[in-house]
Amino acid sequence: MENTIFSILPPIIAIVMVLLTRRVLLSLGTGIVAAAVILTWFAPIDALQELVKSFTIIFWDEGFNAYNVFIILFLLLLGIITAFVSLSGGSHAFAEWASTRIKSRRGAKVLTVVLGIVIFIDDYFNALAVGQVARPITDRYKVSRAKLAYFIDSTAAPVCVISPVSSWGAAIIGIVATILAGQTFVEYSALEAFLWMAPMNFYVVASLAIVFFVAIRDVDFGEMKKHEVLAITKGQLFDPKKTIPGEMKEEFPSHSYGHVRDLLLPILLLIVGTVGAMIWTGYQNAGHVFDIWLIFENTDVPASLLAGGILGALTSIILYVLQMKKNETATVGWIGKGIWAGLKSMIGAVLILVFAWSLTSLIGSLETGAYLAGVVSDGNIPTSILPVLLFVLAGIMAFSTGTSWGSFGILLPIAGTIMIEAEPSLLLPALSAVLAGAVFGDHCSPISDTTILSSTGAGSNHMDHVLTQIPYALTAAVIAAIGYIVIGLTGSLLLSLGTVALVLAVLFIVWSRRTTIIEKQQNA
Repeated sequence: MENTIFSILPPIIAIVMVLLTRRVLLSLGTGIVAAAVILTWFAPIDALQELVKSFTIIFWDEGFNAYNVFIILFLLLLGIITAFVSLSGGSHAFAEWASTRIKSRRGAKVLTVVLGIVIFIDDYFNALAVGQVARPITDRYKVSRAKLAYFIDSTAAPVCVISPVSSWGAAIIGIVATILAGQTFVEYSALEAFLWMAPMNFYVVASLAIVFFVAIRDVDFGEMKKHEVLAITKGQLFDPKKTIPGEMKEEFPSHSYGHVRDLLLPILLLIVGTVGAMIWTGYQNAGHVFDIWLIFENTDVPASLLAGGILGALTSIILYVLQMKKNETATVGWIGKGIWAGLKSMIGAVLILVFAWSLTSLIGSLETGAYLAGVVSDGNIPTSILPVLLFVLAGIMAFSTGTSWGSFGILLPIAGTIMIEAEPSLLLPALSAVLAGAVFGDHCSPISDTTILSSTGAGSNHMDHVLTQIPYALTAAVIAAIGYIVIGLTGSLLLSLGTVALVLAVLFIVWSRRTTIIEKQQNA
């Protein structure tokens, strides 16, 4: 049943179940079983073997699977950092320090968005690092964890996908170079093509504009509004009855010996260690050639994250040990308790990630992505609507498979082949549409690893994050689709960008009036 309509059933089952039950592990598990059964034509023994294989290859795939194992270890190390930052009083001290400079909820939200844009090296790293820095401040000003997760998720992948100096940019430039190889009509390099594609990524343009507007003005809909109202009126940042990945369950002793450095120094060294390791591994893998583009194309992101995580965790523990001389509550016994509390806090996130990887592996065996891609490439479709169609298809593929990388990895070569043959002038808009759709689908998918990590970094319940982010992502997607329709019909970047900007301006005016009316009603 590979590469057939039946291949889309497992992700649909998992997604529908998770939306209906909000029990992520149960839903992912059901999708995994369904995928194994369909893949083996309902043969029980073979299905069981496929299930075991899908989990085994996460850790051992013709050798040690360092990529996945290092990501898991990084998550656990992040839990340890979080525990010791809390244990040493760093989170409280940073919140106190920030309160003298950040004077409002708006300031806390804008700071989070700015941090999300500044840390653009990798989306995994962005999602987890920004959460650690911003959470004490947003908690202080009663910004719900769901909104914090939205800010993190909507500035991670969107910035990485248009930044040439990032793990995403390096991979995309490599794929684009392959597409352009041997095309005599092409007058630009892969890097130049990537830079031209950035402003054509209308989903990124729309989503970043919306996230800034939401940070400045309280524009909340549906589930997000419920979370924000509870946060503002009752101080309830999240539902305590739900599973919150990364949340400390241990009651640490309170004291006044914490310093801002107890939070900032571990995070700073985490960043320095990760970026330094990315440069070093990229330099090694590139044949000791110091070319920044080549380095980021060949960098080992999971190993770099692990190196940075180890450095950050050791720093957080050392800073706590240094408190023992003057802090009577700081004892050797609490070191073990802190490590255990940090590990336990990440178990939920690790399990969700492992289940998502297993489902992704089985979906890959079913060739779900290839089937969806074939829907477009086999059809007799006008070239003018191909950009918007590729955007929608990439969104569906990423939503169904939970991976933006897998989606654009499959669709970019297909889109390139179609456009080179059918309409070379729309090659770059079509490739940009694929990247935009992949990020959009990833934003909405409850089985996406970056969505999982964003909720983990924010300390938000996973499904709360998914359901609260979807309205904003869909809004940005509709605006992006309009842009791709315009560029497909006219071929003009300026006209399509102008259209996107105009629609955003009208939307913001409507939202501003709506917000003003609500504020007047609240003050009446």
